[in-house]
Amino acid sequence: MTSKDELKGKAKEAYGKLVDDDKKKSEGKTDQVKGKVNEAKDSVKDSLEGVKESLSSDDKDD
Repeated sequence: MTSKDELKGKAKEAYGKLVDDDKKKSEGKTDQVKGKVNEAKDSVKDSLEGVKESLSSDDKDD
């Protein structure tokens, strides 16, 4: 899934390329990385919550 930051970054990078603005291109790439990092963080968080739930349900079975 593409995040808001990634979309904003792609737009900003495209604008930077269009007007030949290296700063905007760089900002766009940075925004894209932020979006990917946030997605990875959320994915890890969801995985850890699943593991926690799995472990707590295993404890109830004992």
